[in-house]
Amino acid sequence: MESNRFNIIGRRISTILSVVILTLTLISATTGILLSFYYQPAAGGAYESLKMIDGQVTYGWLFHKAHNIAGNVVIIVALIQIVVMFLSRQFRKSWLTAWISGILFTLSAIGLDWTAMSLNWDQLGYWRFSIELGTIKAIPFIGNELRDILTGGGAISTVTIEHLYTLHSYIVSVAAILLAVVHLVSVLWQEKQAHQKMLNSEWSVNTATSQ
Repeated sequence: MESNRFNIIGRRISTILSVVILTLTLISATTGILLSFYYQPAAGGAYESLKMIDGQVTYGWLFHKAHNIAGNVVIIVALIQIVVMFLSRQFRKSWLTAWISGILFTLSAIGLDWTAMSLNWDQLGYWRFSIELGTIKAIPFIGNELRDILTGGGAISTVTIEHLYTLHSYIVSVAAILLAVVHLVSVLWQEKQAHQKMLNSEWSVNTATSQ
């Protein structure tokens, strides 16, 4: 009985967290679209365009801050979601979609944060990305190809920012939104199935009692 109650609480928390994940993802996507109207994915314009957004565009600093906060917080919430699903022992086959979508979403959220670090084109992002390019290059068989794809075949330049911007805005972001929706739908489906099962169980008990 205690275990069943713990599972119910775990499902409810998972449902709430999945709603939070989708909400934060949509906030990040919406503010990202607004920022894209002014952002320039170029070595000479990325930093200055963000500076202009923060200082000159009406409420630009707010959208920029909301974009960064939502992108960082959603990673934490997604990790908590995985821990909650693990602790509530949701290991049944029916939860497979929720597990896969949750894990892939977490990876995509981390990917968004990783691709964003060089879009500021500041010293910290530049040197962090330079160091991580060395790690990517060390990957067996495909390391050099991945590095060339990200950088455009040469040193870090405008082409690199354009590639990262494309990955960040049009590929990983879309994947993150789709995964967040799939994860929410799959968790809600489990909640609905559990509720229906509980109603059927209560109906059976009431029927047996009346007889």
